Amino acid sequence: MTRTTDGPARTGIRLDAPAPGWAIDADVVVVGSGVAGLTAALRCTAAGLTTVVVTKARLDDGSTRWAQGGIAAALGEGDTPQQHLDDTLVAGAGLCDESAVRALVTEGPDAVRRLIATGAHFDTDDSGAISLTREGGHHRRRIAHAGGDATGAEISRALVEAVREQAVRTIENALVLDLLRDEDGRTAGITLHVMGEGQHDGVGAVHAPAVVLATGGMGQVFSATTNPAVSTGDGVALALRAGAEISDLEFVQFHPTVLFLGADSEGQQPLVSEAVRGEGAHLVDASGTRFMLGQHELAELAPRDIVAKAITRQMQAHGTEHMYLDARHFGAEMWEQRFPTILAACRSHGIDPVTEPIPVAPAAHYASGGVRTDLHGRTTVPGLYACGEVACTGVHGANRLASNSLLEGLVFAERIAADIATGGHAREGGAPRAAETPEDAPTCPLLVPEARIQIQRTMTGGAGVLRSADSLAAAAARLEAIRADADGPDERKAAEPGVDAWETTNLLLVARVLVAAAAAREETRGCHWREDRPDRDDADWRRHLVVRVTPDRTLDVRRTDSADFPPTVADAPREP
Repeated sequence: MTRTTDGPARTGIRLDAPAPGWAIDADVVVVGSGVAGLTAALRCTAAGLTTVVVTKARLDDGSTRWAQGGIAAALGEGDTPQQHLDDTLVAGAGLCDESAVRALVTEGPDAVRRLIATGAHFDTDDSGAISLTREGGHHRRRIAHAGGDATGAEISRALVEAVREQAVRTIENALVLDLLRDEDGRTAGITLHVMGEGQHDGVGAVHAPAVVLATGGMGQVFSATTNPAVSTGDGVALALRAGAEISDLEFVQFHPTVLFLGADSEGQQPLVSEAVRGEGAHLVDASGTRFMLGQHELAELAPRDIVAKAITRQMQAHGTEHMYLDARHFGAEMWEQRFPTILAACRSHGIDPVTEPIPVAPAAHYASGGVRTDLHGRTTVPGLYACGEVACTGVHGANRLASNSLLEGLVFAERIAADIATGGHAREGGAPRAAETPEDAPTCPLLVPEARIQIQRTMTGGAGVLRSADSLAAAAARLEAIRADADGPDERKAAEPGVDAWETTNLLLVARVLVAAAAAREETRGCHWREDRPDRDDADWRRHLVVRVTPDRTLDVRRTDSADFPPTVADAPREP
């Protein structure tokens, strides 16, 4: 159920979980260990703040290490932040917040240099300069890469080593549950469940006046995705239950070139980086005909939404389940040196791109929307911050420009750390400030883990690359039925607290919000493609959709003008 309201929302919803059996204190708790989370943790630690990093698996198991293409910044000769801004605004299809994009592109080059100073090694040319390449939507070669196509892995390595060298306290194998708030509604920390390893075990709490969500994406809400298994939308779900605003969640980017493993393949699928097209690979049909020529001035390097739509149209026209990416002209040496990871992945699935075209199809890749923040990463809940894929800073608009994601995590993590350090969170004497425990909140029923695949198939079928009023209505009805089944009078249908049940419940909440936003946006824009509303409608829809959850778990969906983004947020908690 959805409704529209103009009033403020205060929620007291939490996951059904045991009471915390242990607790630690900190100035800042960072949830997530990708480029955004670890950068925020390092900068907060450097500012003298006691920082704790909570991560769902190991420190290097997030989405960052899977990033193949690279990190975009105006580092090359002749390139400028203004040109990077222009490309980003075009890709964002009218919904980017220009002030956020300007912060990204102007601060980005120095942020990359600081990343290099932290220990990240990027590929260089014969002169020793950073080697730059192109990807979709970019008019300049501005993508820095490492290990050919292992950029994320190198960035993750460097940041993890820095975190360990700085002795930042970390809690691995821990699923974040809910936000702790004091009696005034201010952030007071988090509850979490440590999955049987490490110093702590079971449900506990980290008390802190500042919480940074850097939990990554929600790709596992779909049946086929490039995201790792940990990407179950936990940060967005936590923020929703805490009363934070979510924006632009309908804009899910489907990466156009994902290795096709079969119509029944589910879970994480191998990505074939956009950088392969940046080096000259061609998209072709079964007859070898290039179909992107004439569809966009950049052909195969058009923004991702345009390429994904073109591939999908070709699949429909030909009655096939995939198209092909042809890079046989690269030769074995280039494949082995420039794209060793992709080459190995293809060969492990019986495809040799040196001698044959690669079968590809779009799959869920990146959430352009998320927890709504201002330019300092502050959400609408005082003391709660968000950065990286979990956040909606306004940078991406309706469609993320290739390789802007790592840069966004880097730049806005630094901004968050600076805001926390100057916002009254530091305390004299170094002793952690005790956090007040919020009032007990009602719990939402937990879904049985078996419902996960039902949610994923519902989302892929009704809210995937192609959407319509009918498909979205059917998806909403199915999701509501799944929720009602767990929320009914038969208590046997509700799951017992546990990791699988918590993740599945998070996925359902995120799916409901995504479908509600996609149904409300009656146009096609960026990576939101409505078959029944094929045109972009700037007169009515050059604006954002903001979703909140009420205490009775109803979804409030409202439209706001682009001029209202980013939001005005409450002041961060200050020392009395």
